Amino acid sequence: MASTFDRVPRHTSEDINRRIQQEIRSNVRHYAQNTHEIPRRLRELREEWDIERAIEANASALAFTGTVLGATGDRRWFALLALVTAFLFQHAIQGWCPPVPILRRLGFRTAHEIEQERTALMALRGDFDGVAGAPDKAAAALAAVEL
Repeated sequence: MASTFDRVPRHTSEDINRRIQQEIRSNVRHYAQNTHEIPRRLRELREEWDIERAIEANASALAFTGTVLGATGDRRWFALLALVTAFLFQHAIQGWCPPVPILRRLGFRTAHEIEQERTALMALRGDFDGVAGAPDKAAAALAAVEL
């Protein structure tokens, strides 16, 4: 079973993974030159939907639709409910289901990919400078990663 950390990238084409990593590097380079924009970008990253959230929203909307249509109309709509929950289970186990390639092409990133950019921007902002010399390194490290 794939780990949560790499299961989506493992089932994503290398071209898309490369494009996402390039976008992260490009963003960090941009904000290195425009540090006054970092707080706004950190707010955007905090609000960005990761691929897991997009899949959950998609699956729940389709499952609800299948349930309502099956209960009020043609019972064959319950097949949609069964299909969606099977895909959701497949994604939980493998990190892949039919919407994954589409969502990745649309630019949805994993929580880890979003966090990579966030951490790099925090480092640019200087959030980690005081950690090494702090009397309580653990408290300083924890404070550095909180916004």
